[in-house]
Amino acid sequence: MERWKIIKAFTLGPLLEAAIPKPGNVNRFRDFEDLTLYHFLFGNVAVVDILYEATEVGKLIRRGYYQLSEANIGELIKRAVQNAKAVQDANPNFGIIALEIPLVIALVISRHIYDAGEVAKRLIEHSTVRDTMEFYKAIRIANPKGIKSGVKYDVYDENVFDELFKDRINLKRLAEISCERELIFCEWINSYELSYKTFLRLKELTEEFNLEEAVLKAFIELLASTPDTLIIRKAGKAEAELVMRTAKEVLDGNLSINELDKFLREKGDLRNPGSLADIMAIALSLLILDGYKLNL
Repeated sequence: MERWKIIKAFTLGPLLEAAIPKPGNVNRFRDFEDLTLYHFLFGNVAVVDILYEATEVGKLIRRGYYQLSEANIGELIKRAVQNAKAVQDANPNFGIIALEIPLVIALVISRHIYDAGEVAKRLIEHSTVRDTMEFYKAIRIANPKGIKSGVKYDVYDENVFDELFKDRINLKRLAEISCERELIFCEWINSYELSYKTFLRLKELTEEFNLEEAVLKAFIELLASTPDTLIIRKAGKAEAELVMRTAKEVLDGNLSINELDKFLREKGDLRNPGSLADIMAIALSLLILDGYKLNL
């Protein structure tokens, strides 16, 4: 698949996700105290050169010059996070970066857009312990909210790199251990199942609705059906389940979207569905890559 088409799609997708007014998220009408639309604009554009490098890695693997284990996913993610952090002072796109780097590599290797999720899974399976160590360094740079301490392979433990090396923890093993705590990891080991499901739903909805309406409908469906792991980490499982039930009230016609948005924001950013926003960013990138043309 043509590299610049991939790069442009995975630059535009996250920008659209940030701009479109979805309930509970930063958008062009609403900010949080420490996170604004401008953080997303600066952070997402800053990784374009790393997306280019990811396409080069995919090309080298496709031509047989690199093995899957030589993709250096962890280092690419770390460098992308460094780029984003260098131009703004928040963490707008760590989850997006972690999702898009393996998938961009996979899209170059794959014959078709629909095959790339499985190829990305294979890249994760063939990753190395070094990839995990570099990924941990990326987490430390991004410093996402809600990272628990005292867990196995604690990101901030001074001995964690020795433990990762001793136990041979590659990205697949890390994802298996951590899937319940973060949707990114579930996507890695499940062939990007939720991202592709959301992409296909967007593709269906955009045949009937404009882009904003389609994204809004798809996002509320996501909120109603999938617990957001960022909310779980920051506010607890009960809050994430409450968000799901409240979103379902919108689908059932018992609550307005504005009321849902107010509910999600009444505790600051504790109910910010950031993990599902990351899924939407990837789904939008796939939609653009699939040939979506803007229709107002």
